[in-house]
Amino acid sequence: MENPRTAILGAGTIGMSWAALFAATGREVAVYDPAPDTMARVTKLVQESAGTLSALGWACTGDTSKMHFTADPVEAVSDADFIQESVPERLDIKHDLYKQIEPNLKENAIIGSSTSGLKLSEMQAGFDNPGRFILAHPFNPPHLIPLVELMDNEKTDPSVLADATSFYEGIGKVCVRLNKEIPGHIANRLQAAIWRETIHLAMEGVASVEDIDKAVAYGPGLRWAALGPNTLLHLGGGSGGIRAFCDHLGGPFQSWWDDLGDPHLSPEVVDTLETGVRDAIGDETMADLAKRRDNLVLQYILAASKGTSEV
Repeated sequence: MENPRTAILGAGTIGMSWAALFAATGREVAVYDPAPDTMARVTKLVQESAGTLSALGWACTGDTSKMHFTADPVEAVSDADFIQESVPERLDIKHDLYKQIEPNLKENAIIGSSTSGLKLSEMQAGFDNPGRFILAHPFNPPHLIPLVELMDNEKTDPSVLADATSFYEGIGKVCVRLNKEIPGHIANRLQAAIWRETIHLAMEGVASVEDIDKAVAYGPGLRWAALGPNTLLHLGGGSGGIRAFCDHLGGPFQSWWDDLGDPHLSPEVVDTLETGVRDAIGDETMADLAKRRDNLVLQYILAASKGTSEV
């Protein structure tokens, strides 16, 4: 696809962020959302993200001249080559939307769903012919975080995943592929596993919520961001690599796995988390917290990409 026309279906937190990125790359973007304040919200985010997107190398940051807003999903997709669907995580809502737009899609249009937890096979049931539809889950915020998790299956047309990968990589994304369907995909399951143990540590009184977050942010989180856990442990094994690491520390790791907690999000747990997070951030507003997060992530991305031609 040469400079495809794009469409955003659903302008919530994720959809708005996708719209800002698509616009920053100079593409035409049709944005569908029934909310009356959609244009104002999206325009605000486009302006607020301009500095970040400019630092990432995009030339059209802050520009909404190629954006079109509509409350009609059919109008949004009718001229689009690539469609990013980000409507609420409910199958009935998604299926209803798919049935509306399918008769009006361009022949070779590709639809990627931003779903964070629904299965591809579940969503495909909303189409008569799901051949051009794939799972394409980003990490929040999509205009900044590079990851996109992609999945197709036997019902997907042969070239669609490769074409989608080319599109996403062309706007600075790093794509990973799911070979098997599983709730939560890859990254969210890893996030859930870490969060579960942070809750266990907090509820057992091992450390405060603030210090647990610091232990991740200033310890393994930095290393994981560089190479990922398996490659890092391979490095930790010295010349013998991951096998030597398992031989040396496999026993202790197994004992830690056996001792991991199994907490549940009870009212007591939520109260503990809320108190702990509020104590940690103090008077910092949500907007300031998001800005701090984005600045730190941007610094890492820029440092990691230094010396390459890629975002």
